[in-house]
Amino acid sequence: MKQLLQPTDLGGWLGDIGILILRVFAGLSLALAHGAGKLPPAAGFVQYLGTLGVPVPPASAWAAALAEFCGGLLLAAGLLTRPAAIPVMFTMGVAAFVAHGGDPFAKRELALFFGVAALTIFLTGPGMLSLDRLLFGRKRTITV
Repeated sequence: MKQLLQPTDLGGWLGDIGILILRVFAGLSLALAHGAGKLPPAAGFVQYLGTLGVPVPPASAWAAALAEFCGGLLLAAGLLTRPAAIPVMFTMGVAAFVAHGGDPFAKRELALFFGVAALTIFLTGPGMLSLDRLLFGRKRTITV
């Protein structure tokens, strides 16, 4: 569990800045442009999930909305980053391959972007410019 919370050295400040930009952009976009609008889940969203065969549509609607909103904010802040990326990846997988499974790529593109961004952040960790580093990480000497 401790390894999930420790940031990974991405090979210097450019890597840390790059993952910071990805985390903040993807996380805030997901939270504010998608997740916030789903809270609380509308009856139409709950019914739509039911037509897709998603189990327990009211709970699933809340789970999806919270994954997008809270997960996006946590990714942006770099707090509990890897655990937060897991429900984001799952939710975006359902969106891309179930909700938009029969749609053209252009309809699935956004869910795939958020899913791949969350996967990338999960694999790399939040980088040294994150709250995870401040709370759980190791110290690193600055190299130029």
